[in-house]
Amino acid sequence: MYQLALLYLACMLAGYGLTMVPVTAVITSGITSFFTIVGGLAMLVFGLAILYLGVKALLGR
Repeated sequence: MYQLALLYLACMLAGYGLTMVPVTAVITSGITSFFTIVGGLAMLVFGLAILYLGVKALLGR
């Protein structure tokens, strides 16, 4: 169970990395805004999954 929580934490960090992608000559602003949205959604989904695992562990299920 702890490995699953660590995997979710790694996914949240990857989502944070996607939100911090800078605009360069290769990556245009449109793609950067897409990465920002996807990264934000990833952080939200996996954050909620970690909260669910924590509540489940506290309740003993």
